[in-house]
Amino acid sequence: MSQGLIYALFGAGLIVLGLYALIAHDHLLRKILAINIMGSGVFIVLVALAVRAPGKPADPVPQAMVITGIVVAIAATALALALTLRLRAESDADSSARRPEE
Repeated sequence: MSQGLIYALFGAGLIVLGLYALIAHDHLLRKILAINIMGSGVFIVLVALAVRAPGKPADPVPQAMVITGIVVAIAATALALALTLRLRAESDADSSARRPEE
């Protein structure tokens, strides 16, 4: 079994694990983490596919895509966390406005 195949199988496993967590959990933070796990799996699969042949250098285009994808994933995660905090603050404000005062 080649090293590229091992990486590809591990990446596919991370994708499946992240997809399961995305479907199974209702909490927004866990969903964001599941999406990050799926993204990591995709990055590992892309790196595994970059290997041309044993002993030859890897293709630099998928590696550049992975580096760019990591930066985009960090920005998307930050945006998702900010939106989650905003949603929580708005829902707390709505629930406190609905409570009858004693």
